[in-house]
Amino acid sequence: MAYIDFLSPLHKATKRDYLARVNDPEYPKARAAELAKQWGYDYWDGDRRINYGGYRFMPGRWAPVAQKMIRHYGLKPGDRILDIGCGKGFQLAEFKSAMPGLELYGIDISEYAVEHAHESVADRLRVGSATTLPWPDGYFDYVFSITTLHNLHNYDLDKALREMERVGRKNKYLCVESYRNEEEKANLLYWQVTCEAFCTPEEWEWWFKTTGYTGDYSFIYFE
Repeated sequence: MAYIDFLSPLHKATKRDYLARVNDPEYPKARAAELAKQWGYDYWDGDRRINYGGYRFMPGRWAPVAQKMIRHYGLKPGDRILDIGCGKGFQLAEFKSAMPGLELYGIDISEYAVEHAHESVADRLRVGSATTLPWPDGYFDYVFSITTLHNLHNYDLDKALREMERVGRKNKYLCVESYRNEEEKANLLYWQVTCEAFCTPEEWEWWFKTTGYTGDYSFIYFE
């Protein structure tokens, strides 16, 4: 288990007006969260004040993340890769471009996301929950989850971390939201619309130990 940061450059590239998100007159925070947690059109392709504001594939945007993961974990053609919380499959599409021989799989709770997946990986995605992964023990050479597991309540987070550990043969990585001080905590509360597990790094490490998760991890902070 190690702290490995694959995501910070992408996360920090987005400018955020935290107070505007909370106080928006048409989509105040509570309303935005209600819509986002339906995981449908509003979450992915609706107004930016709700969440993504049109989650379109931008070729190359996620390529550095895929390339770094391939190099770090020594992935090779024929390896089975699972993305838990794959959304529209954009990260998997970059994996396919970077190394065409990988055997790719993705799972997401959102029927809308899977129905509107990137055409290059659409047939590799399925609708389902991180708490009950439909694959046998040790099936995957690499399992990853990016900004997904913090959206689960504690009772489901426990199951999801155990499931991620179960289906991964060796290499695993997850990235979740966290905070180190009161300013970052407030910013996280202002910005997020789907987060349920508000944990400090120390609390996340407690979760990993409690559930037996042995993979790598990193956190994103709202500075």
